[in-house]
Amino acid sequence: MYKALVCCRAGMGSSMLLKIKADQVIRDNGFPIFTEHGNLDNLTSFNGDLVITMDDLYPELLGKVPYVIGIHSVLDKADMKQKIEQFLKWEQEQKH
Repeated sequence: MYKALVCCRAGMGSSMLLKIKADQVIRDNGFPIFTEHGNLDNLTSFNGDLVITMDDLYPELLGKVPYVIGIHSVLDKADMKQKIEQFLKWEQEQKH
C-alpha cells in the first residue's frame, strides 16, 4: 500500500476537494494507495510515496518529494487516473 499526501498551500478548499476526487479514482480503480490531507507544512513530516497537488505547486515540489502529481482540474478524473497509473508504473520500474 502506497501513502499519498494530498495538499495545497493552505490545506483548505482546493486540496480537500482534490482528496475527495483522488479517493474516488483510487477506490474506483482499486489502486493500492492510502491518502492523507494536508498543506505544504505537512511535507516536512511526510514519509510517504506520493504527493498529489494542483498544477501550480507541481514545479515547486519536483525533487523535494519522491514523486509528485500535478492536477490541472479537480474534476478531470481521467487525467487523475492516468497520472496515478504513471506513478504506479514508475514505482514498479524502481523496484527492478
